[in-house]
Amino acid sequence: MLRWDLIMEQCNAFTSNPDRAMQQVGFTLLRGGYRFVCPTPETQRRVNGRPGNEWAGNLVDIFGWSRPFRQDLLPVPLFEQAMAAGILVADEGAWRSRFRFSTLGSHGFFHSAFPTEAEDAVFFGPDSYRFAAMLAAYLRDAPSPVRAVDIGCGSGLGAILIAQHEPAADIVMVDINAAALRLARVNAALAGVDIIQAQSDLLSEVSGSFDLIVSNPPYLPDPRRRLYRNGGGKLGEGLSLAIVGTAMERLAPGGTLLLYTGTAIIGGDNPFLRDVASLVGLGDFVWEAVELDPDVFGEELEDGPLAVAERIAVICLTMTRQK
Repeated sequence: MLRWDLIMEQCNAFTSNPDRAMQQVGFTLLRGGYRFVCPTPETQRRVNGRPGNEWAGNLVDIFGWSRPFRQDLLPVPLFEQAMAAGILVADEGAWRSRFRFSTLGSHGFFHSAFPTEAEDAVFFGPDSYRFAAMLAAYLRDAPSPVRAVDIGCGSGLGAILIAQHEPAADIVMVDINAAALRLARVNAALAGVDIIQAQSDLLSEVSGSFDLIVSNPPYLPDPRRRLYRNGGGKLGEGLSLAIVGTAMERLAPGGTLLLYTGTAIIGGDNPFLRDVASLVGLGDFVWEAVELDPDVFGEELEDGPLAVAERIAVICLTMTRQK
């Protein structure tokens, strides 16, 4: 149950800085007991379409389910704080949040509201939770990185998890999307970590080598070429292959790429892994791929480029440069 006394207390720390204002909204929600696990877009569409869910009735409905709400649902200080952060927009006599606020454990992450249609939308959902579990498992047993980078950081999840696990590491988060970098910066502040940022296409604007490269890129073909969704290539594999190629150039000796991505399975074959094998060849790298989920985004198989696939699998690709 949300603690309204804590909400009112936290809202009093008003600031005119939009990033600080957004951080304060996040702190307020978390300290009030807010929790929301973000589902798939199809699940969110179905749940929001149920009778009685047309309007928000609480904070989770507003900042999680992206439902319209009447202004009197929010305490005045929280409403003002959210307005200062640029979170709220008027919508035909009601209000909506431009962002969702989803939780992973005790931490919160701002990302784009549902539906994520904008070119510069920032995604956080079931892939994010699987990516977080994969990365946490890796970090438990791996050597501590000295220098790490999260390519296509989106909400900043990968870089934040690394920073929390290894505070002494030099960590960079990069994205081509300026809107993503803003939210990643806010989310890092909410998590209490300080991470270097760069707006960059892959690592074009970042120098040096890395002990750890992580990425959770988009992996679906998207005719509209939206940044958060378009993986490029014939079947959505283009960006993931580019990340493998970049890692081959920028991994330090003994360094590792940890790539979470989706791959089309056609006739029992995985074309993406065949491309990886061809790209890596017989060089100084060892790699393996583990299937984490055999079937995601089944609706994508109905038409378009993925109509030739029998399923879309989520994999963890690990590639290490030999010392």
